Amino acid sequence: MRALYTILLRLALPLVLARLWWRGRAEPAYRDDWDQRLGHYSGSFPDSCIWFHAVSVGEARAAEPLIRALGRVLPDHRILVTCTTAAGRETIKQVYGESVDTVWLPYDFPESAQAFLEHFRPRLGVLVETELWPNLIAQCVANRVPLLLASARMSEKSARGYRRLASLTRPAFEALGAVCAQSAADAGRISSLGARAVEVAGNLKFDVTLGAAQLAAGRAWRRSLGRPVVLLASSRDGEEAHFVRDLGEALLLIVPRHARRFDEVAALAQSRRTLQPHPGRGDRVHLGDTMGEMAFYYGACDVAIIGGSFAPLGGQNLIEALAAGVPVVLGPHMFNFAEPTRLALEAGAAVQVADARAAVQLATELLGDEKRRQAMGEAGKALCEAHRGATERHLAACRRLLGL
Repeated sequence: MRALYTILLRLALPLVLARLWWRGRAEPAYRDDWDQRLGHYSGSFPDSCIWFHAVSVGEARAAEPLIRALGRVLPDHRILVTCTTAAGRETIKQVYGESVDTVWLPYDFPESAQAFLEHFRPRLGVLVETELWPNLIAQCVANRVPLLLASARMSEKSARGYRRLASLTRPAFEALGAVCAQSAADAGRISSLGARAVEVAGNLKFDVTLGAAQLAAGRAWRRSLGRPVVLLASSRDGEEAHFVRDLGEALLLIVPRHARRFDEVAALAQSRRTLQPHPGRGDRVHLGDTMGEMAFYYGACDVAIIGGSFAPLGGQNLIEALAAGVPVVLGPHMFNFAEPTRLALEAGAAVQVADARAAVQLATELLGDEKRRQAMGEAGKALCEAHRGATERHLAACRRLLGL
């Protein structure tokens, strides 16, 4: 099956490269170092390397506690972080600066994966959340590079998809050296797909620390406005227009998930952060058109509505909002964050609604109920504190795979 998969991938390569070039029109970073995606890497690299793959923004941020911890435990090892999206690459630069190296992950051809492994010679590979490439994993096995699937999640929908392709995906799951699952439900599904050494280690996102300076700056910004703020966080294609409703004196602050959509969403706003950091008194909608400032935006709002959850897209990370002590409103589609959603709902830190209209109505009600907002915010912070500790469990798994 893997041979057929590779043939189909080769046939698709011209279209894949064309799409890459097309995406580079809006996000030029996609055209930078594009030959790395074919396994062409330049320069020399140290022999002692720990490799993380974080496909995009969420994974890059989630990996931070474990990357920092491994950096302290193995100060003589270089950390390499690969990604596949331009937003992910920019996030890696913002979060880690020069403390890590970053390159594009190669496309999943055997020779590209082999070239990647020969160039960087990692002692350990850490795949963040669920990002499995059959040829890459097979080459890791051939080169004796142990793999950890970290902070792993698996929805029932995704599990059904993997089962349909079991002849291709089961060997990949079986080849993993260890799996640290977010929850018992995730662990059970991943085990059923063929993974062996599976343990429940928790969600690394609970260990991420929000930038105190950004939080403080956001709160100062909110005070300077003199009116309440409702944040639509990490909104996805087509969601924003459904939230541009009457919020009374409140300001709707929209932060799209992807930078390529900033100009599109700007048509709904009267001001945007990069051009007018402080919206005018009469502005109803303000666009947060910056990346890497979610702590600022959570500090700046009174209520947060989590985007990506009002269409069947799986939702976006709600844990940062909980950690900031912000009341959270969720749409009906949070299957990519099922366990944190369940915990937040049970703790009273979040409320789930059926659609955008209900979300705006609830946000308006919360703006008028300071006591409820405070209780929800405190519940969110307590929940995050109670679920910290995933980093140490992941670190123990890394040590075992490294033979330390």
